[in-house]
Amino acid sequence: MTAELPGLPAAHPPVRHKSKRRKTRDFLLQALYRRLLSGAEVRDIQRDIELSEHWVQLDHEFYRTTLAGIVADIDGIELAMAGAIDRPLPEVSPVERGILQIGLFELIHRPDTPLRVILNEAIELAKTFGGTDGHKFVNGVLDKLAQQLRADEAAQNVRGARPA
Repeated sequence: MTAELPGLPAAHPPVRHKSKRRKTRDFLLQALYRRLLSGAEVRDIQRDIELSEHWVQLDHEFYRTTLAGIVADIDGIELAMAGAIDRPLPEVSPVERGILQIGLFELIHRPDTPLRVILNEAIELAKTFGGTDGHKFVNGVLDKLAQQLRADEAAQNVRGARPA
């Protein structure tokens, strides 16, 4: 059973087993959601999560570097996002906006993470915590950005995709 993240909408169906990285992305989303809604300082969010009972289950380095990286490059990340969506950024739900921040950060700054993993993880976060069709929105935006940021890998994913 999944732990509910304080401040986020309740998760949909529980996932039986989550990898350490997937759990870490859940908590990154919690941190970004909290920051978007309350404007809380990152150091306060970081402290609260590190003091939680869940901290031992997370990939600490990935959590710290990703959160710090998103905050450091938030203007660039949000500018790229704004160019790929069909509405003003403030109208995007805070859950989906946080998911897009994580996914876009990984697209730009984590070339070691395969594109398919980034897309799958973002879609799973959106299915778990987002609105009814949030995963479709997240997938569409990240796919569009992947075409620009990781064109070779995106083309390879399309060629390697199995027919439905």
